[in-house]
Amino acid sequence: MSSRSTRVPRDAVHHPLFARFYARFSVSADTKGGIGALRTELLTGLSGRVIEIGAGNGLNFAHYPGTVSEVVAIEPERHLRTLAADAALRADVPVDVVPGAAEALPVKSEAFDAAVASLVLCTVRDVPRALAELHRVLRPGGELRFFEHGLAPSPGMARTQRALDRTVWPLLFGGCHTARDPLAAIEVAGFEPIAYRTFTVPENGIRLPSSYCVLGSARRV
Repeated sequence: MSSRSTRVPRDAVHHPLFARFYARFSVSADTKGGIGALRTELLTGLSGRVIEIGAGNGLNFAHYPGTVSEVVAIEPERHLRTLAADAALRADVPVDVVPGAAEALPVKSEAFDAAVASLVLCTVRDVPRALAELHRVLRPGGELRFFEHGLAPSPGMARTQRALDRTVWPLLFGGCHTARDPLAAIEVAGFEPIAYRTFTVPENGIRLPSSYCVLGSARRV
């Protein structure tokens, strides 16, 4: 009798070393760097069914308001997904952590009232496709909440960001790119901005290639 081995499907994203670094760094950034307050601002006022892409280790889960009936959290990286599943158990709202990539969401069309993209568009392989998927799964008039870092307004830093993106930055930081323009990409994808603000993290002190942020909301049209 011949035997056939069963191959385990490879995760869509595999950054084991960065995932462990991020899991530790992100918790510190939430408590000491003020990111936790930004997560609350990002999610305040949401209701109904929500899909979150790139949920990471689940730090957003504690900030969802009680008006949210369900969160489907997509996370492709195995280690972070395990941490997110643990965080889901402690959340005040129902959270289902699901493997998958932002470019091919494993959910039905027009099934969600809102979507959340939080510090994830910098890392997805195909930004237009990921945003097209969010557009697909949102109901007409559904809301996209976003908190992302991206292209600096100053030409000098923007040149530095592009140079880093072509060389070491994605290798060191789990596929992250610093020179993307998330707001422009969101508009091109068929979302109408409702409100947003730009700022730097940290607010004072040295500016990093990843310091230039935008937080806001847009409507599926």
